[in-house]
Amino acid sequence: MPTYEATPRFTADHHRLTPEQRHRFRQAVTAFVDDLRTGTFRTGLRIKGVRSSPGVYELTWAPDGRATWSYGQERIPGSRHVVWRRIGTHAILTSP
Repeated sequence: MPTYEATPRFTADHHRLTPEQRHRFRQAVTAFVDDLRTGTFRTGLRIKGVRSSPGVYELTWAPDGRATWSYGQERIPGSRHVVWRRIGTHAILTSP
């Protein structure tokens, strides 16, 4: 089972989302976690690296919904650890 943590900035961003946005993000995270287990991300999540920030990735959870994340040090041997960094619209990519 993958583990995760959220930066304070992610937590503040998440708090500003609407209930519908939070719901859509949770749906995407369910698929994301399944894909972390298999090691292959489905195309619909549009996982890709953030060019200006090596080691940071973006996940698309709505037409203009993005979340950035990076891999952290494993907490459980053999399980990926994700650090959620930002969440919101495409604008978050200016400071992922």
